[in-house]
Amino acid sequence: MRAVRVPEPGAEFEVIEREIPEPAADEVRIEVEACGVCHSDVFVKEGQWPGVEYPRTPGHEIAGYVDEIGADIEEWEAGDRVGVGWHGGHCFTCEPCRRGDFIACENADVTGIDFDGGYAEYVVAPHEALAAMPEDLEAASAAPLLCAGVTTFNSLRNSSAEPGDLVAVQGVGGLGHLGIQYADAASYEVAALSRGTEKRELALDLGADHFVDSENEDPAEALSELGGASVVLATAPSADAISSVVGGLDVEGELLAIAVPGEEVPVSVQPLVQGRRRVQGWPSGTARDSQDTLEFSALQDIEAMIETYDLTEAEAAYESMLSSDARFRAVIEP
Repeated sequence: MRAVRVPEPGAEFEVIEREIPEPAADEVRIEVEACGVCHSDVFVKEGQWPGVEYPRTPGHEIAGYVDEIGADIEEWEAGDRVGVGWHGGHCFTCEPCRRGDFIACENADVTGIDFDGGYAEYVVAPHEALAAMPEDLEAASAAPLLCAGVTTFNSLRNSSAEPGDLVAVQGVGGLGHLGIQYADAASYEVAALSRGTEKRELALDLGADHFVDSENEDPAEALSELGGASVVLATAPSADAISSVVGGLDVEGELLAIAVPGEEVPVSVQPLVQGRRRVQGWPSGTARDSQDTLEFSALQDIEAMIETYDLTEAEAAYESMLSSDARFRAVIEP
């Protein structure tokens, strides 16, 4: 099979031919239809994740079909349409796992980091990392839902917001354009926050009820004038942009961060205390969360906006993602 690998930290991608891997007894082999290129792939490409063994094939937004199952597998069979996301399996035995909190597993594997990922024609993954994918989802546009999608969908459904509440999506990019769609489908009043007016019409088309140009107006004041946000979903990794919206939270509102800036986010404690407001982060989700995301997306006709690349164009796809030139997710089709 063909695969793309990172030979060592900081090196360019290599397109290689290698033997098709055989699944272990508790694993499933998947024929990859599409794999999204995520900003977290930087961890492998640049050696920013401790303990990565090289060479390594990245990719954790995988859509495909079950090709072969291990000897102990009962819940999957050849031909099943599946997806694999960031959460690449859990130990079942640590304290969080014993409580059913698998996303917090102390020994969790990450797809494309702890084992080879989806920049390849085939990938092998632990059975518990697979999510069933509806047949009517197109593979390339569904692949980013396995990370960007589940992160936005899962964070919003676990937030304090209720239907009719004002939810602000900070950033109209790879995460934000999905967050707007999910927030709209969940019957929130949606405000999109972005610098400049370039993405205004797109944000409104995706389901936003309001658009705030943070370049020309104070986003906190704008949200306050709308009554205050129950939730601000921070999807753009800018410390200044994230900290600027705290004052726009309603009483008991929450700043829900799913993008990780490279620098610390300064937040004043006084408005948090006075308004019983809070700041919270949210990871992606387990395979069951990914399956919920896929099913909801199929039901509500939600899909990622993508640009597609051949496996041999992995370097170009990665650079497009890194420079934010892709609108809005780069996807590799092996």
